[in-house]
Amino acid sequence: EVQLVESGGGLVQAGGSLRLACVASGFTFDDYSIGWFRQAPGKQREGVSLISSSDRSAIYTSSVKGRFTISSDNAKNTVYLQMNNLKPEDTAVYYCAVDRILRVWVPAASYWGQGTQVTVSS
Repeated sequence: EVQLVESGGGLVQAGGSLRLACVASGFTFDDYSIGWFRQAPGKQREGVSLISSSDRSAIYTSSVKGRFTISSDNAKNTVYLQMNNLKPEDTAVYYCAVDRILRVWVPAASYWGQGTQVTVSS
């Protein structure tokens, strides 16, 4: 059974930083794409960043490039999202997701975590 457990959300002022973590289990880490999506109130879920299953490259949506960094620790089956220079528009519930193939512009995946709230105050 695939399980994804996120942590690390919270309340931070604009310009601050947070690091999200997603501990994964129930599948072979290197065989899947794993990434982060977010959903703000009243908005559709959108892709933030992911690690490609083909070459393990990192992919980002344009609004977070240069501010967010995705990384993984295969020994711990954990993927991280380091978020720097946070902005109020980054406020959302952040979800970890896994599938054989993920695309940052398509908010669909076979498996989702429960989400963690990130709130950025101005």
